[in-house]
Amino acid sequence: MPKLVILQGGKANSFELPQTDVVIGRLPECDLQLDSNMVSRKHARVFREGSKIKIEDLGSGNGTFLNGKKLEGTSPLAHGDRLKLGPILVRFEDDAHSKTEPEAKTFGGGEFGVELAGEDDSGTIMGTVDNTSGFGLLDVRPEAKLKAVIEISRALAGTVDLESLLPKILDTLFSIFPHADRGCILLKNPESGQMVPRAIKHRQQGSDDSVKLSRTIINAVLDERKGILSADAATDSRFEASESISNLTIRSMMCVPMLDLSGEPTGIINIDTQNPISQFRQEDLDLLLAVAGQAALSYESAKLVETYTQKQKQDSEMRIARNVQHALLPESFPEVSGYEFFASYESAQEVGGDYYDIIQIDDNRICLAFGDVAGKGVPAALVMSRLSSVVRSTMAFVDDVGKATEEINNHMCAKAVEGRFVTFVLILLDISKNSISVVNAGHMSPMFRLADGSIEEFNDDSVGLPIGVMEDYPYEVVSREIAPGEFVTIYTDGVSEAMNFNNDLYGIEHLKDVVSKAPADAAQLGKIVLADVKRHADGRPQNDDITLMCFGRKA
Repeated sequence: MPKLVILQGGKANSFELPQTDVVIGRLPECDLQLDSNMVSRKHARVFREGSKIKIEDLGSGNGTFLNGKKLEGTSPLAHGDRLKLGPILVRFEDDAHSKTEPEAKTFGGGEFGVELAGEDDSGTIMGTVDNTSGFGLLDVRPEAKLKAVIEISRALAGTVDLESLLPKILDTLFSIFPHADRGCILLKNPESGQMVPRAIKHRQQGSDDSVKLSRTIINAVLDERKGILSADAATDSRFEASESISNLTIRSMMCVPMLDLSGEPTGIINIDTQNPISQFRQEDLDLLLAVAGQAALSYESAKLVETYTQKQKQDSEMRIARNVQHALLPESFPEVSGYEFFASYESAQEVGGDYYDIIQIDDNRICLAFGDVAGKGVPAALVMSRLSSVVRSTMAFVDDVGKATEEINNHMCAKAVEGRFVTFVLILLDISKNSISVVNAGHMSPMFRLADGSIEEFNDDSVGLPIGVMEDYPYEVVSREIAPGEFVTIYTDGVSEAMNFNNDLYGIEHLKDVVSKAPADAAQLGKIVLADVKRHADGRPQNDDITLMCFGRKA
């Protein structure tokens, strides 16, 4: 729906246009009342004529101005048109065209009245000052600069909220420059790279004029990192003959960059005065540049605090996620006569994508599940949590590991995330027969340490596709007996591919050697392997999740 946006007091209020005529004026009975003595009782009328929306001046004393020109008779309104009724600015917005037509010259998301002039509206540049290290040349009027920097430092001390920091900067500038009438701060939008108004201040609370900025001056300030002193009376649109003499003002303005710690401009500060007697001078610009340097540092500090606060919140949430993920792992191992179990899980980040589970189906059968989700961090952890629930629900109804793996695979394929497959091993241990049935879906073969210390592995032909790659894939089941003194070790690539600072891999052959020499005890075997992996890394942070499971039959 088309609307009028009234810019008044540094704020914007929207008025949606109905299908009927809208009378704008000072009287309470007007459809749109504007509270200003310079607005006539019935100032103007907005009405529809076919598909067009038009405006008509109703013989107002101070006139109605459309895009800087006095309105004579009626005129159609286009999206982005600027109206001026007395001292009050109004912008017309048409939602039907807002996404296709160029951006209005009055910008700032409808929140601030800041007008950006064209390339030819540069004003008269009276002087420039180089910005050295964000504070200008400190050997020029050092005592005045020091006093101003101390003053703004005190005013901004303890302010970490970005929304309240910027108005405080303008308040302090108005105290340092008592003849300043208006000021605004524009900051760079990190996504679009455009300068967007974030704060505006008028010394006179009833003033509703927008702050007018020259595009040429802004570009010079940003490109050359210089402070610029300008007088733009010659290009001020209000000097037209149609305007009454009481509205004529001579504007002197200063515009300086706000530089970040790397010297790149993150914003600009602009202040101006309409007092023809107290115009800004070169020393004022030099002083503003020093103040802007401290303001920029305060802004950078506030951003760092805000980033730190967000990071603390994210860390807290990740710790909660870590606790949730660890809650999915078994709290204890089955106590079965003649058998031992051990498992360990260390994620490279707060959460990870490795997985293991031990489920006692009945008195004689135990299910052992082990997996490694492609990738790590939060995405892998989400897939891991889904896999955990799918395995638990499937094993509650299916006791054949081949069929169970096929069901698990189909469940994971149904809503698979591209690139997030899972290498997976599913084992059914029958303690009454001392045998195991194994399905290997793309993982390294379980490592069997025999009673004499020798190592055996399943043939590679028994390895199927990882979980989540292809629906209805037929997985092969391999079985073998567990002799007294035999132990099984299952591991993720975080173990075999652990690296030291020389980028040397831990390696599967080295792992076999450590397993073969370890004692025939699940807990001791597992702890020895993990300790040896850390010894090999020699202090290098792990770059992948390290998960290990050991189980076997006592001698």
